[in-house]
Amino acid sequence: MGTTQQVRETINLGQTDDLPPVDWAAIVEKLEAGSAPSPDSPNPRSTWLTTINEDGSPHVTAVGALWIDGTFWFQTGDGTRKGRNVARDPRCAVAVSIRDADVVIEGDAVRVTEPGAVARAAKGWADQGWPAEPDASGSGITAPFNAPSQGPPPWGVYRIDLRSVSVVLSAEPGGLTRFRF
Repeated sequence: MGTTQQVRETINLGQTDDLPPVDWAAIVEKLEAGSAPSPDSPNPRSTWLTTINEDGSPHVTAVGALWIDGTFWFQTGDGTRKGRNVARDPRCAVAVSIRDADVVIEGDAVRVTEPGAVARAAKGWADQGWPAEPDASGSGITAPFNAPSQGPPPWGVYRIDLRSVSVVLSAEPGGLTRFRF
């Protein structure tokens, strides 16, 4: 899919407290591995998507997001609030806790309709236990079940084009870093 984006700027927000900058490669490795906040956690991790409502207020909801090729991907129905929100204003954020770090990703949601990319995302969800597959057109996904609020399939697939990522380390030596893309 080729969406991996390169870091343009690293800002060490913990520098005044003598904290080292966070190692972006180490964070990506944990995201790719599906790292959970705790090794004994019954729920591997929850990702929270924030979109912008028509009145400018935030809308926050849990999503089954995937980390593929250096960014998060999510799916939703066109009639959902998040679907309507990103169609009107693509700015969004994803927050997730991983082992020893909290990560907030800001960017723009981009609807993906290219059949190969949609198939790869569907496979990612299927590999995690949700039997998603491309619909007949190849530009959306379908599955035998989804959250009732998603509406009927097919569902749209979105990737987030990164603008910035903020990472707070919760383990020694600690750190707080913002990465710009």
